[in-house]
Amino acid sequence: MHLTRLERHEIAWLLIALAASTLLFAFLKLASEVMEGETMAFDTRILLALRNPNDPSRLIGPPWLQGALLDLTALGSPVILGLVVIAVVGFLLLQTRYRTALFVLITSAGGSFVNVALKSAFVRTRPSVVPHLRDVTSPSFPSGHALTSAVVYLTLGAVLMHVSSGRLTKFYCLAIAMLVTLVTGVTRVCLGVHYPTDVIAGWIVGLLWASICWGAAQMLERPTGMTAEKKKG
Repeated sequence: MHLTRLERHEIAWLLIALAASTLLFAFLKLASEVMEGETMAFDTRILLALRNPNDPSRLIGPPWLQGALLDLTALGSPVILGLVVIAVVGFLLLQTRYRTALFVLITSAGGSFVNVALKSAFVRTRPSVVPHLRDVTSPSFPSGHALTSAVVYLTLGAVLMHVSSGRLTKFYCLAIAMLVTLVTGVTRVCLGVHYPTDVIAGWIVGLLWASICWGAAQMLERPTGMTAEKKKG
């Protein structure tokens, strides 16, 4: 039995709606527990476990680890993400993939807006359990580095999967996007500037936003859309 194009789109919409609803529920549940202080014991235990018991200002592990984490955490900074998005959008424009470029730009910019809105809504204080190993000023929940890196890198991974051929290549693109997103979030906890639940929430919202945007782009796909751009290229 073969499904028509309309039927496939309807099924895809249902799956996207189900996934989005699940992620939204997970975020709201986590946010509720965070605001009620239910996660503080878990957060504190993780932060303390990453520090030298005799000197909380020092991470456990080799001396070079802190420098490496400071370098890696920049992968989620607004400056680096902005440069990455600009570079990719410029490349796509030069390749005449105008709709794909617009999709990347809108998704990334929207993720930044969602991040600012949520931080302003929850206004969670940064961790004071251990000394911060990097200067921070904005509210803690959710982690902006985790959220925006998830949006940008997962979106770029999805775009690369879309324009590439071969299962191994597609898997590689997705795996690298997930790895960079994971590493960026973990560095924020190691540096003591975020609670683990901040980062988890950032990942959830970032994945939710990226999935909604990607699903919408696919559902609105037309013969002149990204698929046609891929064939033309």
